[in-house]
Amino acid sequence: QVQLVESGGGLVQAGDSLRLSCAASGRTFSSLAMGWFRQAPGKEREFVATINWNGVTNYADSVKGRFTISRDNAKNTVYLQMNSLKPEDTADYYCAGRMSRWSANNPGSYNYWGQGTQVTVSS
Repeated sequence: QVQLVESGGGLVQAGDSLRLSCAASGRTFSSLAMGWFRQAPGKEREFVATINWNGVTNYADSVKGRFTISRDNAKNTVYLQMNSLKPEDTADYYCAGRMSRWSANNPGSYNYWGQGTQVTVSS
């Protein structure tokens, strides 16, 4: 079993930056693919960014060039650096872990989820 705990959300203005963190415990973190997903009110959960066990990353087109996902296996933590935030980035952000070294964009492919952290971007 893996426990994931997100932190770092908040209320910011358009153009600001935030860094989300996700601390993992309970299993060999380095062997998991990790991802960040988000869900806005009334919308389905959507892919934001993923990172394989070897550090290879993938991004949604809507965040490419603005967001950066990274992982620190020594700290069992995955990060999402969010720059140039826009009001449309407002959502609950969820960290997810997949029992595979390889990531996927489909939320249904992930086995473990955090409780979410809220990000609100005002215009």
